Amino acid sequence: MFETPRKSIKTRDAWSESQEELSETQPVSPVGTGNRGKKKKKRKPQQHAEKQLASSLQICTGDPCERKEQSEKRYTDYDTDEPILRGIFQIGKKSHDVLLTSRRVTWSPIQPETPTGHVETLRHMECVELKDVFTVKVKRRRSAGQQTGGTLLGITLFQCQKKGSKLKNREIHFNNMSTDHCEIWFKNIKEILSGFQNRPKSLKVFVNPASHKKEAYEIYRDDVAPLFQLADIKTDVTISARKGHALSILKESNLDAYDGVVVVGGDGSVAEVVHGLLLRAQMDAGRDTDSIFTPVRAPLPLGVIPAGNHQEVDVCSFSSFGRLLRFGFSAMFGFGGQTLALAERNRWMPPGQRREYAVIKTLANLKPEDCELSYLPVKKVQTETLDPVKNESIKDEHVIEGSWSTTQGLFLNISVMAIPCLCSMAPRGLAPTTRLNNGSMALIAARNTSRSEFIKHLKRYNSVNNQFSFSFVETHTVQAVKLRPRSQGSWSDNVSEDNRDCEFKNPPIISSEETYLWNVDGDLLEAPSELLIRVHPQLLTLFGVDVEEAEEPHTKCSCI
Repeated sequence: MFETPRKSIKTRDAWSESQEELSETQPVSPVGTGNRGKKKKKRKPQQHAEKQLASSLQICTGDPCERKEQSEKRYTDYDTDEPILRGIFQIGKKSHDVLLTSRRVTWSPIQPETPTGHVETLRHMECVELKDVFTVKVKRRRSAGQQTGGTLLGITLFQCQKKGSKLKNREIHFNNMSTDHCEIWFKNIKEILSGFQNRPKSLKVFVNPASHKKEAYEIYRDDVAPLFQLADIKTDVTISARKGHALSILKESNLDAYDGVVVVGGDGSVAEVVHGLLLRAQMDAGRDTDSIFTPVRAPLPLGVIPAGNHQEVDVCSFSSFGRLLRFGFSAMFGFGGQTLALAERNRWMPPGQRREYAVIKTLANLKPEDCELSYLPVKKVQTETLDPVKNESIKDEHVIEGSWSTTQGLFLNISVMAIPCLCSMAPRGLAPTTRLNNGSMALIAARNTSRSEFIKHLKRYNSVNNQFSFSFVETHTVQAVKLRPRSQGSWSDNVSEDNRDCEFKNPPIISSEETYLWNVDGDLLEAPSELLIRVHPQLLTLFGVDVEEAEEPHTKCSCI
């Protein structure tokens, strides 16, 4: 449940390093004589605070056993770890009793004892899990223009806090002006944080300057880079200069110096880096990509801003006649491929206008594709096992391989997706029944129908109604898909009465013998006459948890 830290070999002396410090600017008071005649307010005696500090540092005073039992009892039910440190800090405007363990920092306000001698503070207790803290800094107050030194204020924890489906930064200030006291706490917390495994120390970052309305670099510079610097993460940043730039770097660079790869860009940038990471993994493993092979996992996790913990993700491979073409997450053939091809031919238009024009133009000239579609359905078998520790039954699902099914006919669109593909045009996802790491793909096939019915089907993606509740739409959960476009002669022999009665009389599209157009993750792929799509469970690791959840998906869809 918790991320257990490992002890570092040697604790580095981070107390004196300037990058470990925060600073507050001391406000400069104007010099004047207006207050010379006023009497200064007397400060309250400090005896009470000194007694509290002494009692916190040395709990066993008076009756040692009774005092210790009474003081420790507040934390017994809340934290079972061995205490490392305990002391007094000011949090907000109140003094708090703070306890540090290897997993969390717990604090509660200091209150006077009741007539019975008990301190009722359990209901006011708060804590922060150290696995959610990404750095600790020393906090000082400095005058304007002062670069070093300053008045010590305490230490600050920076927490990555989850609110809904988003991650927010939270700063928790523990104020104490004792240098020795803060130094001990800082070094112990720093040692615990450095012992957590799988935390990146060095990242390779790719930024596509043309993404996010050409504001991607400013987003990284102003919002992302400061967080990396705060967390002491070294970065090697590449500004993409052309399509395929990130792919060439990933194929040729030494990746051993990095703990992960981060992308700041759109769908195309992410798809290119995913393909580059997995292709590099096959090259390093000596896999023959010109044959049917089982790919190896990518050695480095991928981060798409915003980031979080690790999560496994399924990835598809696209191959033709045994030769690997690329890796990706989703593919569309027919309407999706035709729309993207038309948009690519009009790149002189702004992106929004280009997409709208391509959709409208393709719908106006809607034509079916004559295909032979084969798929390998997923069969899941549920089993129950007994947990010997909890003495409870555990249900588990296993995927068993089925047999291939084949169908032929006219299709307006065929979608194969290993992820839900949430976007502004489809808030519930283009494939809402699949998940990021369930080891299967969603096959959605829309057969030939009238233009008006097909438009109704498309509009359902942006509503709460079921977009698959049409007689011409069929869905399957599959492990593999093979699609083979057929010749025009074979199509003319199999025209159904339904196809003759459709609103449009355009003949089906019969591409050249060399290539057919596919939309793969928003990129145009020209594939030979046969394409095999296979899903590879948990082939890639992402920085991020529950990334398929979205409250308000504003991302522009580049699938269609």
